[in-house]
Amino acid sequence: MSRARVARRIAAGAAYGGGSIGLLGVAAVGVLLAEAQLAKRTVGTGTAPLPPAADGLYGRAFGSDDPLRLALLGDSTAAGQGVRRAGQTPGALLASGLAAVAERPVALRNVALSGARSDDLERQVSLLLAQAQGPPDVCVIMIGANDVTHRMPATESVRLLAAAVRRLRTAGAEVVVGTCPDLGTIEPVYQPLRWLARRASRQLAAAQTIVVVEQGGRTVSLGDLLGPEFAANPREMFGVDLFHPSAEGYATAAMAVLPTLCAVLGVWPEPDRPEAARREGVLPVAKAAAVAARRAGTEVTAARAPWALLKHRRRRRLAEPAEGREGVEGAGAAARGGPGPLPREGPRS
Repeated sequence: MSRARVARRIAAGAAYGGGSIGLLGVAAVGVLLAEAQLAKRTVGTGTAPLPPAADGLYGRAFGSDDPLRLALLGDSTAAGQGVRRAGQTPGALLASGLAAVAERPVALRNVALSGARSDDLERQVSLLLAQAQGPPDVCVIMIGANDVTHRMPATESVRLLAAAVRRLRTAGAEVVVGTCPDLGTIEPVYQPLRWLARRASRQLAAAQTIVVVEQGGRTVSLGDLLGPEFAANPREMFGVDLFHPSAEGYATAAMAVLPTLCAVLGVWPEPDRPEAARREGVLPVAKAAAVAARRAGTEVTAARAPWALLKHRRRRRLAEPAEGREGVEGAGAAARGGPGPLPREGPRS
């Protein structure tokens, strides 16, 4: 069965309340569990630092009035676990990059929770929608890795993601989802677990793309966390626990998400016409989802149903925000502005 058909079956099962569609054959389960135990002896031998708080106002060179409101939701990847400075987190990098492109200040709120699965998205969305200032202008969701490692049924995973995107879109927020990363890139994971992890990750990523596009969001394939650099230099791109990304890894991921984040707000200075030379075009949604799952950094957005636009947006190098004197509450400066604190609305997850 093709990857596109598998992704469509998972998405359809989620939409119609179907049962679990197994990503892996029953015969593989015994091998998978044995290899998992071996991997656990290596993965996590180091301790990744807790995510530093990066909420605050970025791009102060553009003033402080009427900022764009950016929110991050999801798991430890969205939270930034594995780095020690707020300016190294994906939230800070995206906020500063968005401020520089839009030439407006950006207020960042991160409600992502390390270890979260898709069933935590409802709580995270509720935190954002309860803010007195209203819903964010744009939300970035990174979720899926823990769904795979904890064997959450794929149909349940994508159903929960679809519900979160639907709530945010109904509230008026734009949504960009970084789909499930390729767990086959984790260095201590050996064959055949590496192949099984890659297969499960890509199938979930493709199914996530289908349901997100159907709810009016856009997706960016995180794949192997965006770039052959991860396969070539895993010790540089992963953190001390060999599972969470390093600062360089997060910067690589942020560079790939930023163009779509800016495009969804209409501030990316690049035409939306597909470029044949870059293998862009309009495909059936399921086919586009399957292609994106194999090619990291690929954006999928809705065209006329049942079609989707596949794009490979040009990336821009992001400079790490400089640490400021305001401390970690507003740490990180935009590419053209300094940091400043924002009052928090409720507890940080």
